[in-house]
Amino acid sequence: MSAKLPPLASLRAFEAAARHLSFARAAEDLLVTPGAVSQQVKQLEDWLGVPLFRRLPKGVLLTDAGQLYGGELREVFARLAAASERVRRHAAAPVLTISTSPSLAARWLIPRLGEFRARHPDVDVRIEVNPAPTDFARENVDVAIRQGPGPSWPGLHADLLFPHVLFPVCSPRLLEAGPPLRTPADLARFTLLHEDPWIDSLGRLHDLTWGAWLAAVGAEQVDASRGLHFAQAHMSLQAALAGQGVALGNQVLAGEDLRAGRLVRPLPQEARADSSYWFVCPDGAVTRPRVAAFRTWLLEEAARERRTLAARRAGARRRR
Repeated sequence: MSAKLPPLASLRAFEAAARHLSFARAAEDLLVTPGAVSQQVKQLEDWLGVPLFRRLPKGVLLTDAGQLYGGELREVFARLAAASERVRRHAAAPVLTISTSPSLAARWLIPRLGEFRARHPDVDVRIEVNPAPTDFARENVDVAIRQGPGPSWPGLHADLLFPHVLFPVCSPRLLEAGPPLRTPADLARFTLLHEDPWIDSLGRLHDLTWGAWLAAVGAEQVDASRGLHFAQAHMSLQAALAGQGVALGNQVLAGEDLRAGRLVRPLPQEARADSSYWFVCPDGAVTRPRVAAFRTWLLEEAARERRTLAARRAGARRRR
């Protein structure tokens, strides 16, 4: 059942009168007479059952209830104005707003956006980077690419893009300089490049540390606490490209550098995280033309990436 609310006209009259502490100045704001403002305020007081103003011979003052109600009402009107402006801007231009993590935006999505724009030149795109879960009800975002366990997010449509499989990566120059890196235990002689913990789409803290990876492959004897620490995965991968150590990467973020030979996988071992990459949007938005166009293109790109990953794994097994 919908909440019972007082008349909007009375709320507007009270908010203006409370802001100015004057029925006359509130009337100027609302383009009505001071008598109309007074009548609307009285109607609101009757509806609430409490006086909101003290009427004095030379003006009005807010009661304690009026001060409390006025403060709350200003916040509500400010949120309503902001939401209205977001909707107005959204309707005024065919811009598709995509929210994703800084690392995925920089290393995977942005290099491919030209292909989407070539296919859909009429759709403008705005990329918003935010590692936190997306609140579609409050944020001016159409779709998001997020990491999480999926796919049961109430009110959201979700499509699996990629599993999150981690493996060590480094510059080939690092291997050439030595020492040898042939087993996970050999990582004890290298600088480890760390990514800080992150929050998934359910608000859960994930700590995809070297410690967890080393435990998964049976190399707990390596001290996983040392090395260089970075806020985002693309930073640790950049340090790996510069030959500063060994990072944990995945096919999504490190794929282009692996294919180009700028990064290599020195070890065949890998560990799957408890989260994956997902496309998400509100249930009611999935059939909107801009959203549907991006979703179709994104799923095609993800399928191509998964095929590439499967081929690389098959080739690695044959070489072993």
